[in-house]
Amino acid sequence: MGAEAVRQPPGAVRMTAGRPVAGILWMVVTGLLFVGMTAIVKHVGSDVPAAQSAFLRFALGLPFAVPMLWPLLRERLTPAQVRLFGMRGAVHTLGVLCWFYAMTRIPLAEVTAMNYLNPVYVTIGAALFLGERWEARRLLAVAAAMVGALVILRPGLREVEPGHIAMLGTALAFAAGYLIAKRLSGQVSASVVVGMLSVTVTLGLLPFAVAAWVPVDWAELGWFFGTAVLATGAHYTMTRAFAAAPISATQPATFLQLVWSVFLGAALFGEPVDGWVILGGALIMAAVSFITWREAVARRVRLVAEG
Repeated sequence: MGAEAVRQPPGAVRMTAGRPVAGILWMVVTGLLFVGMTAIVKHVGSDVPAAQSAFLRFALGLPFAVPMLWPLLRERLTPAQVRLFGMRGAVHTLGVLCWFYAMTRIPLAEVTAMNYLNPVYVTIGAALFLGERWEARRLLAVAAAMVGALVILRPGLREVEPGHIAMLGTALAFAAGYLIAKRLSGQVSASVVVGMLSVTVTLGLLPFAVAAWVPVDWAELGWFFGTAVLATGAHYTMTRAFAAAPISATQPATFLQLVWSVFLGAALFGEPVDGWVILGGALIMAAVSFITWREAVARRVRLVAEG
């Protein structure tokens, strides 16, 4: 999925359980928008360095993000919150750099499939750093996802490209950013969390972009503005999906991103359809869907127990 996951509010499982079809349709649109953004980056990526591409995407998207920061005028961030925002911006900057690099180096389908590892790393990180319990179902799902990653990479049977390593780094960095966002979500509004991410990542990418800067024309700027529009739209539709239905209902629909990536990669970039990538992506997505479903069931049980 994209660079950010949207956290459901408490009680959303009960409030939204009646609109699963709407939630799935919103998530299908989300996948199309994210894959469209990836395709644009791949289209212009051979001419523009990854750091500059990433910076332009975030800088041109700032007009959408800045209005989210208005609540900061009424509340003052604590030093601890400032540090958390800084840390999140730093790890997300690293993830974005790796992500944009990978998008120009390996097929679209492989970028999409390996990005599914993000929630798996979140699950591991939550157990290691947030004190969440290791349970058998989580261990099995994580193991299945890692098998899926090995199916995609097939080390020893084919050359592992730098783009593959970059995608592993992307998923790790985005997972770290999500865990920090989870710490912040109970302290500041969701709009501030999203807005601050855009600002801090834009600033974090600036020195890397300047170091690698090449001249760009108006057409390329238009393409990058398109990535900002698509990414913003994807986050909006993803939010609508989570508001309409539980994550357990919408999560499997994200697998369609791999389908769109295969079609676009073959049609626009002449990338061969790799059955191993589809199989590995399916294994990872199945593991993610299982984790999501089981967590939703456990949450419902807790809600019922609490009355």
